[in-house]
Amino acid sequence: MELQQVKQRFGIIGNSPALNRALEVAVRVAPTNLSILITGESGVGKEVFSQIIHNLSTRKHENFIAVNCGAIPEGTIDSELFGHEKGSFTGAHEKRKGYFETVNGGTIFLDEIGEMPIGTQARLLRLLESGEFIKVGASVVQKSDVRVLAATNVDLPKLIRQGKFREDLYYRLNTVPIFVPALRERKEDILVLFRKFASDFSEK
Repeated sequence: MELQQVKQRFGIIGNSPALNRALEVAVRVAPTNLSILITGESGVGKEVFSQIIHNLSTRKHENFIAVNCGAIPEGTIDSELFGHEKGSFTGAHEKRKGYFETVNGGTIFLDEIGEMPIGTQARLLRLLESGEFIKVGASVVQKSDVRVLAATNVDLPKLIRQGKFREDLYYRLNTVPIFVPALRERKEDILVLFRKFASDFSEK
């Protein structure tokens, strides 16, 4: 797919080399099954890149879900992602399927992956390595075929040095890094954006 078509389809405005490079990598890796780490500051559009990768992949007709790891309380994130058995913790009144079960065959976008608790990181690593997971409170191993795309706006190598992020998980996710530049790193796009906003507002 041509870059221009991708930009039109997903509403991306700009033509700077850094932005084009990020898009080229996204388009190239989309048909593969690789886990991808998308880095960049808050608000640069990392989730749009995850949607591009999903929609240009062989999984495009399957489910896509975006999960903000920083917005889920630490006590419930394992249950949200992997599910739980009835009675496995206080408040677990019934059995629950997690995202890795409900999105089977599709794509999960894990935003703010740096906020994920260490214990959950271990579960995610197992899933990425073997395609297997165990629900909270269960003993039965389940299989899941989900592609994982992750994003962060923090310096993960720094978190690794602080013991807050698993180095093996980082390398497993970071097989193909995509860096989405901030606007100040692609100043040549400001004029293009200004024209777009001006024409939008004048129509209104």
